[in-house]
Amino acid sequence: MTELPRSGALPRPTNPEEARETLRTEAVPAPDAQRVVLRALEFTSICPRTEQPDFGRVTIDYRPHELLIESKALKFYLWAFRDVGEFCEGLAARIADDVMYAVQPHAVRVEVEQSVRGGIQIIATAERGDIR
Repeated sequence: MTELPRSGALPRPTNPEEARETLRTEAVPAPDAQRVVLRALEFTSICPRTEQPDFGRVTIDYRPHELLIESKALKFYLWAFRDVGEFCEGLAARIADDVMYAVQPHAVRVEVEQSVRGGIQIIATAERGDIR
């Protein structure tokens, strides 16, 4: 687990597992919020077949229970995927599982939108719990 600085540059995460733990330890108490939507518009990962960079967006829509995802911790967490080879569909599922682990919301929906490459755009969704 990495303790994030309160100001200044973020350290680079060594792997997604470390970043997942940081996401959990940096969580903050939830006020009476019924729903939170976080959008990361500059998400980068690696194609596991070609090792080419994949660019896209991630949307995390969740119904909090007792904890909220802290935004700096989310930036750190998502940065951890920059050098990870994983398909878009697997990323959606992994992020949904990690959000459930980190803040234990009532429900979460994660959408990973991969930018067009070779004329094909991929949008993968993973849901945990009843997000309605």
